[in-house]
Amino acid sequence: MKSPFVKIRRDLHQIPELGFKEFKTQSYLRTYIETLPQERLEMEFWETGIFVLVRGINPQKTIGYRADIDGLPIEEQTELPFSSSHKGAMHACGHDFHMSIALGVLTHAVNEPLQDNLLFIFQPAEEGPGGAEPMLNSDIMAKWKPDMIFALHIAPEYPVGSIAIKKGLLFANTSELFIDLKGKGGHAAYPHQTNDMVVAACSLVNQLQSIVARNVDPLDSAVVTIGKITGGTVQNIIAETARLEGTIRTLSVDSMAKVKSRIEALVRGVEAGYECEVNIDYGAMYHQVYNHHDLTTEWVQFLKECTDVEVIMCKEAMTGEDFGYMLQEIPGFMFWLGVDSSYGLHHAKLNPNEEAIDHAIDFISKYIQFKGN
Repeated sequence: MKSPFVKIRRDLHQIPELGFKEFKTQSYLRTYIETLPQERLEMEFWETGIFVLVRGINPQKTIGYRADIDGLPIEEQTELPFSSSHKGAMHACGHDFHMSIALGVLTHAVNEPLQDNLLFIFQPAEEGPGGAEPMLNSDIMAKWKPDMIFALHIAPEYPVGSIAIKKGLLFANTSELFIDLKGKGGHAAYPHQTNDMVVAACSLVNQLQSIVARNVDPLDSAVVTIGKITGGTVQNIIAETARLEGTIRTLSVDSMAKVKSRIEALVRGVEAGYECEVNIDYGAMYHQVYNHHDLTTEWVQFLKECTDVEVIMCKEAMTGEDFGYMLQEIPGFMFWLGVDSSYGLHHAKLNPNEEAIDHAIDFISKYIQFKGN
């Protein structure tokens, strides 16, 4: 017989919604939460997210737990019987797992009273445009702000029964990158009367690749990737406009600033060299996920002494996560949860092992009991 939280995961998997459009998801979460004992429970809504406070018997502090709720603009290819019913959207980053685990921990918390308060944050728009920072700055968070906070992210590469973590930097600083070029279009037979933005864009892409190789300390790490290029209309018209879309990722705040400064310098050169106008939009920018040293040490020690979880000390990743904004303001940590999938994050065939759900609910609930009593 399947766990009720596996069923919840499958229900949520079928209704993925993009950032700040998680209306069905919010409604599903609300409906479930309203079935729980309400004596010590308070619920507040923020945009398409939810705050849920479980009041302790004799609270001295508040423990925070965050789960993100949005999906990705990916057409699912798993052929599962509970595949996405929303065309062009999929929970390809495991947020359906994150929500079902959080609901399991919440269910445990309202039925096993704690001394301290427990705040659950169901956060929208993690995949973009970023819900953590504005949610952190909300009046509700000011009222219920936790003293510590933690969260998980599924990890297809690790086996069920394991978690991976490190003290300090876990996830990189990230920024979206959109560059729009505007020149002068015209007939392909008269190139001398135009300013071709396909040529300008190709030149700029090549120049951008020099940034990491020649402007970032080789002992540091950075990535500048252009994942999409669009330009022009048909084959015999010289393109008046072009657009580059990409991402920047760095392991330090200083390197992010240096990379952006260099991009802006190269853009100025392209404007002068190709007699065009270029605009940069950095889109959503995510702060690094930096795990608090003492709390991470305590978490690892607890897992090793009180559970059967395999703890893997991992390296930092170039992954982006807006939970970093919360860790900037509130001590805490994030960890990878092993889910053993042959396909990785953001893949249309991602299929995490559902055995990880109840396993995570169990050891997270035990930690909260330990921490909150």
